[in-house]
Amino acid sequence: MTAVTEQMTAAGRAIELDSFEIIDAEAGKRAYSDEQWPLVRRMIHASADFEFNGLTTFHPDAVASGVAAILRGGTPVVADVEMICVGLSAPRLDYFGMTARHFISDSDVIERAKAEGSTRAIQAMRKARREACLDGAIVGIGNAPTALLEIIRLAREEGARPSLIIGMPVGFVSAAESKDMLMTLEEIPWISIRGRKGGSTLVVAAIHALLALAEREKTAA
Repeated sequence: MTAVTEQMTAAGRAIELDSFEIIDAEAGKRAYSDEQWPLVRRMIHASADFEFNGLTTFHPDAVASGVAAILRGGTPVVADVEMICVGLSAPRLDYFGMTARHFISDSDVIERAKAEGSTRAIQAMRKARREACLDGAIVGIGNAPTALLEIIRLAREEGARPSLIIGMPVGFVSAAESKDMLMTLEEIPWISIRGRKGGSTLVVAAIHALLALAEREKTAA
């Protein structure tokens, strides 16, 4: 039986496996556990950038917490932008009864951002909090540093408790700084990237890797 979290055709699976073998051969030394490396490898696969072998950082409980959240079933993915929701495989999410949501284009979010002189990304995270979407969720931030900073604030000041924060915003204004701040968070597991690099594609790759690990654990049980 073909795994849900793998390519749907034999040709697709062969290409992906060949790619993973090339990455394993060319990556060189790596300081990641057997559980962490599949995420880093898939991020390299999505970007063809071997610098993520070293730039990617993990809270000690990140992979275990992400896999456990997926295996619970019905866990939401809360994203900063639509690109993450579109990039995630619907069949892979459906297998675990999961949904992906974003709020950044909601009219009330836009109006609040204008009224308060903030960003849509900040207001989107606040709406996710108001609608009780954050606790237990996997939060994926690939575009907006202000969304990541707001999630950290919500965690520290308002007790928001996602199961996992995948914080990988790309850019030049506050991107590296927001990720540095995330890496000081102890009470919530996180996965991040040092420096300016990042993006929604990498968040999607990391979540797909977690889904594959969860399916493997589920079928082995």
